[in-house]
Amino acid sequence: MQQILQKLDTGEIGTCEVPAPAISPGKVLIRTHATVVSAGTERMLVKFGQANLLQKARQQPDKVREVLAKMHTDGVLTTLDTVRAKLDEPLALGYCNVGSIQQVGAGVDGLSIGDRVVSNGKHAQIVCVPKNLCTRVPDSVADDHAAFTVPAAIGLQGIRLAAPTIGECVVVTGLGLIGLLCVQLLRAHGCRVLGVDFDPHRLELARKFGADAVDLSRGEDPVRTAVAFSRGRGIDAVIITASTRSSEPVSQAAAMCRKRGRIVLVGVTGLELSRADFYEKELSFQVSCSYGPGRYDPEYEEHGRDYPVGFVRWTQQRNFEAVLDLMASGTLNLEPMISHRFALEQASEAYRSLEDPRALGIVLQYISGTPQPDTLPRSIVLSGSPDGLHSRAGQPAIAFIGAGAYAGRVLIPAFKAAGAQLHTIVSATGVSAAHYGRKYGFMQASTDAAQVIGDAAADAIAVVTRHDSHARYVLSALRAGKHVFVEKPLCLTLPELSEIEREAAARPAQLLMVGFNRRFSPHVRRMKELLESIAEPKTFVVTVNAGHIPPEHWTQDRRVGGGRIIGEACHYVDLLRCLSGHPIAAVAALATGRSGSCAVPDTALLALTFADGSVGTIHYVSSGHKSFPKERVEVFCARRVLQLDNFRVLKGWGWGKGVGMRLWRQDKGARAAVFQFIRELRCGGTAPTPLHELIEVTAASIRLTEALHAGSKSAMQSATGKDTATVSLNDLLRSSCTSSELSSDA
Repeated sequence: MQQILQKLDTGEIGTCEVPAPAISPGKVLIRTHATVVSAGTERMLVKFGQANLLQKARQQPDKVREVLAKMHTDGVLTTLDTVRAKLDEPLALGYCNVGSIQQVGAGVDGLSIGDRVVSNGKHAQIVCVPKNLCTRVPDSVADDHAAFTVPAAIGLQGIRLAAPTIGECVVVTGLGLIGLLCVQLLRAHGCRVLGVDFDPHRLELARKFGADAVDLSRGEDPVRTAVAFSRGRGIDAVIITASTRSSEPVSQAAAMCRKRGRIVLVGVTGLELSRADFYEKELSFQVSCSYGPGRYDPEYEEHGRDYPVGFVRWTQQRNFEAVLDLMASGTLNLEPMISHRFALEQASEAYRSLEDPRALGIVLQYISGTPQPDTLPRSIVLSGSPDGLHSRAGQPAIAFIGAGAYAGRVLIPAFKAAGAQLHTIVSATGVSAAHYGRKYGFMQASTDAAQVIGDAAADAIAVVTRHDSHARYVLSALRAGKHVFVEKPLCLTLPELSEIEREAAARPAQLLMVGFNRRFSPHVRRMKELLESIAEPKTFVVTVNAGHIPPEHWTQDRRVGGGRIIGEACHYVDLLRCLSGHPIAAVAALATGRSGSCAVPDTALLALTFADGSVGTIHYVSSGHKSFPKERVEVFCARRVLQLDNFRVLKGWGWGKGVGMRLWRQDKGARAAVFQFIRELRCGGTAPTPLHELIEVTAASIRLTEALHAGSKSAMQSATGKDTATVSLNDLLRSSCTSSELSSDA
């Protein structure tokens, strides 16, 4: 299918062939009829993309500070690689879509195949959208008009926050697409409206919709005009829909408002406010968030949990409904808002029209005179011919399930450098799969993971998806006779772990490797060589300055990411298991406070003891400063010390000369891990990390997570939930559930 993408590094925009997205629970698959290019929001994205690197930096000073801090801790080369990778990612444009439902996912009610709906879907022939982000279109509303529902809902949400009443005087500053929609919505509320803008054409449209106007291009004073418009009483409310770096729209709004007036920012402006302006009048100021309550809430958007109407009358979906009702009644007049119409194939021309000062609502039309197939292919050939999609002798063929930033920046280049044949790459939407597939020379891009796992041409599967899907894909791949490389964690629950252990143990010829790459770092290998000569127990101290991640991020969701302990701290459990060279005997966990709303605390002390008497502690901290190095590993033994900082600098005390190691570029061992996996795959060897160690480390990480989630009555919560300090690993493993329990639990 065709989708409009923008290259962030150059700003180039055009259509690109990508696989059609896959349907998933709680979502619907929509064949697009029309979309709207917003002259405001998307013009900003185009200008940002066309800017050079220095101009991009000036537009995002916060990002520049993050880059400088990363250079200080991770090194210049690693940081530059990260920045280049970020700018290399394509951006899928669009958020105003109307089309007909082609498929309905599990758990979706109230919507059926064939329904015509609006959504915040992208500019693409097929989009997959959560059920709470789409709404049926009344029969009387044309596609070209219905596509304006989302920007109208953005304006409506701002108006709801301003809470206007019949007869009030309201100013709309900025008469772009959303501003002109606000004018009509406010008139429908029975308000007197004054529009403020520089563009005479838009001012004329505002007048046609029943508003008075202030022409800034002619030097008219908006404050004086607004006060006169309000009959000398002051404006009741101001809706700011302008996009500017200047703080003047907010200052003018404060000056024209009556005492206790309301100001709502829907657009983007500077916010250098004068306290006196707001203090003397007791003004209220609020920033409106997109289409309404539910926006950016994963429970509402991703998990489909609606807010009770008795408590939240107007959600984003109900705002969509309200806008469509106004369209159906003729209250909203959309035809004058359409400045251009283009076919999808004319996307580049459509975006060039944004340079036209008269551009407002640009409609893209998708249905041509040629018959459209009921379905679009979920796999596309990127190189070679379909008959040539077979692995070559001596080169194992790898299929990737997951095409996120880590896969694209680290793992795929590592597999390519190791000599693997890159066969198929899969992502949910198809955009990142097509991008990385073309960049690195994959044969195919797809959105159908099941088909790829069952493809006989793929020798091994690399699983680089969100954590909750790891176990499912690992089990499917093992049962399909594939070798498996799965990014950490191996799984999220003990029942899943038991099932994976049985499947892997029953197939010793199939390699199973988890992306615990730090044990393959050159620094760690050097440390392990040194420690093997020390027979006495060792003390390990790992400090992880993990940094803050918002509670709503998917990694913090226990159902999806499992929490950061199992999602990332498992790396350090494995690292200590590697350095100690002995089985984990017991684990314990202690959370640092219970502040915040994370499902699992992400600041914790994790303790491990090993069979030889060694002890390790992992201080996993989310509350540190980002300029401090992220990872430090220290080992104390035999009156000697080793210290590894951020996988760049290794120092030793008491070891003599030649112990230290300093690299220009950070090396966490990811490439070495992949090289060893491919080498063993070629020669029919054994997995680089023994299966029993993978199971041991994963079980310990799960138990640590469970302990932190459950909380504790004692000073230190045991890893079994018992009121003791530690738990033996044998007890830990024996508590794993059987495969039948896994099935019933799922």
